[in-house]
Amino acid sequence: MKIVISPAKSLDFESSIPTQNFSQPLFLEQAEKLSNELKKKSPKKIGELMSISQNLSELNWQRNQDWKLPFTNENSRQAIYAFKGDVYIGLDAYSIPKNKLDQLNDKLRILSGLYGLLKPMDFIQPYRLEMGTKLKVGRKNNLYQFWDTQITDALNLEMLEDEVLVNLASTEYYKVIKPKLINGPIITPQFKDYKNGKLKIISFFAKKARGMMVRYIIDNNIENSEALKGFDYGDYGYSEELSTDKEFVFIR
Repeated sequence: MKIVISPAKSLDFESSIPTQNFSQPLFLEQAEKLSNELKKKSPKKIGELMSISQNLSELNWQRNQDWKLPFTNENSRQAIYAFKGDVYIGLDAYSIPKNKLDQLNDKLRILSGLYGLLKPMDFIQPYRLEMGTKLKVGRKNNLYQFWDTQITDALNLEMLEDEVLVNLASTEYYKVIKPKLINGPIITPQFKDYKNGKLKIISFFAKKARGMMVRYIIDNNIENSEALKGFDYGDYGYSEELSTDKEFVFIR
């Protein structure tokens, strides 16, 4: 089983890390190419490109200027401990037992506008580049065109034939994957809450639940789609009635 999730805008490069294990991203050459494009842009252009405030524009301009190879313990951090958005709060990687980290690193992949595809222990440097950003690179008008099939091809090389891919990424990031080219079945869990008597996807809760599902898979050594239906973290439960073979719906 492989799992894909989105990165987070919020970063943590301060907290102490519970492991010394690390690896280097697969697509460093491509990341450097994108970084070089970003370095050319002024804070104002960064703000316009990403639709962010002046303060965030200046912060990310500085991040772009500071970005450099090689990645080391001094200038980088493992991706799973660098992101700290809602998904990562649900996952709570800091409390994963050390004997489970190899399994986490084997199963989980993080989609990234800058880095393409990350393992949890891959080093990254601070950045902001959402997959939907219309960054022009050569003849490529945006990041979807830039990455093309590279991320899908990399996933296929890692997956066994008919291995399940669990899509816990946002729509923006999942669009970089070519589902028809993936060698195995894809399951997309959905998390719905009752609000005013109706079931709805509530963004904050759904993001956190995606992280909790990653944690459930790791905690329970889940290897197949049937076992995925047992997910009950956060008081969610599988709905047979609302689910299909490609979309598992969990409600509470």
